[in-house]
Amino acid sequence: MANAKELMAQLRRELVGVEQRLFNHRWITAAEAGQLRREDLVLFAGQQYRIIRSDLRSVALLVHRFPDPPSGPFLQASLRTETAALEAVLAFGSALGADRSRLAASPLLAGAQAYTHFLAWLAAYGSDAEMAAGLFVNLPAWGKNCGRLAAAMRLRYGLREPDLKFFALFAEEAPGLEEACLAVIQAGLNRGVTPVAVRQAAQLLQEYELMFWDALAGATEQPH
Repeated sequence: MANAKELMAQLRRELVGVEQRLFNHRWITAAEAGQLRREDLVLFAGQQYRIIRSDLRSVALLVHRFPDPPSGPFLQASLRTETAALEAVLAFGSALGADRSRLAASPLLAGAQAYTHFLAWLAAYGSDAEMAAGLFVNLPAWGKNCGRLAAAMRLRYGLREPDLKFFALFAEEAPGLEEACLAVIQAGLNRGVTPVAVRQAAQLLQEYELMFWDALAGATEQPH
């Protein structure tokens, strides 16, 4: 029987290159240098508004499909986080002068939306273990970049803490998250989810995260 902890440790080592590209991404460094315009930040908020609303439905479907422990409590906690994130991204948009209707009308970037579309596929056709594996790998990288963006928003764009709850929500370390993910992954492996499926889901979600930033950078760098 595959061991979840060993499997994920190996996968993290294999994805170090992708992780470093996330941490060195030009959109993040542009934000830290104060080189982004307000409309670039609104574009980010608009992508996230669409992503979070989709992820809420995806996680709710997974709760319906996998209600028993350890998956049920883990997925319900994820649902609460997504609910808080929706409120927080609206506050961020408002601080930029963009209300809900403007965020909803924001042009969608295919590369930026790939992550949430794959998550919806996992919710319908994948497993709780694959979802947990993706979050195990992706959330630390996403959280680190959110922490950097929060600092940049304060320093370079004059935003205040109430405006930055979206970033703080993900930047703050969630106690027990890693253990909870591993429990869900192990339970899935024990009942027959294949290590290949778990690895592929985690790898794709991390690569789709990179596509998100690439799409934002591409839109930001286009002539206006």
